[in-house]
Amino acid sequence: MHNIGFIGLGIMGAPMAGHLLATGATLHAHSRSGVPAALLDAGTHACASAREVAERADVVFLMLPDTPDVERVLFGADGVAQGLASGGAGKVVVDMSSISPLQTQDFAARIEALGADYVDAPVSGGEVGAKAATLTIMCGGRDEAFARVRPLLERMGRNITLVGASGAGQTAKVANQIIVALNIEAVAEALLFASRAGADPERVRAALMGGFASSRVLEVHGERMVKRAFTPGFRIRLHRKDLGLALDGARALGLALPHTASAAQLMQACAAQGLDDADHSALCQALEGMSAHAIAGDA
Repeated sequence: MHNIGFIGLGIMGAPMAGHLLATGATLHAHSRSGVPAALLDAGTHACASAREVAERADVVFLMLPDTPDVERVLFGADGVAQGLASGGAGKVVVDMSSISPLQTQDFAARIEALGADYVDAPVSGGEVGAKAATLTIMCGGRDEAFARVRPLLERMGRNITLVGASGAGQTAKVANQIIVALNIEAVAEALLFASRAGADPERVRAALMGGFASSRVLEVHGERMVKRAFTPGFRIRLHRKDLGLALDGARALGLALPHTASAAQLMQACAAQGLDDADHSALCQALEGMSAHAIAGDA
């Protein structure tokens, strides 16, 4: 697998592609915003379309915002499927986007019909994990396809798990996003309570880090809330999309997910306030607006 393709070079995709390039492989890349100069300077070959990437690469990675984006790149004009049509046998498409589990199953079947393999491999860890190559990667697909691409996935992450058949990786990612959203909401409520009661929220956070309430969300996003550091590592609009997938799935499965729904509504309130492109820790601002009190700084 000396020829690797990468489509989608945003906040996370660009550093992930850089890790693959560092393996010594030839990297063929395409992005609507263009291939970043740093990747070009390191030897990446810029392609004019997703089709060209698929024609040149043995393994094609996708890192795109949403389900319609993946469908367009795979099956639209000059898409990956057209590049596989004349020679897909032996190739693998690895979708690292966070999208619908049900549509992922359909995408996999359509790609496999062209002779290629398909692995869904969404990630958790945000921009920090992408840059540090410490992402958690949740995979769905055939055992053989997963085994082929695992060495490449190990260049981008540490905790890499084959969850099951096609779509299972996406299902795990939706579950991950439920847990993260509810943790962000819990941390925001706790720090808001502490601040309004007159305690120093940063000291409260430090105290809680030594107890059973300690979590990665309290550590990272709690600090963001106190320091008002909402430059995006993972944007509210993307997390809103993921919670929408969770609630769509819950309706289809006949499940009640009341707290997932409340977190989705808080993120929707943030979007209405123009915070869709802020970090998802900015969910706290919806609660602050409801309480007319800020965890730190001005409400």
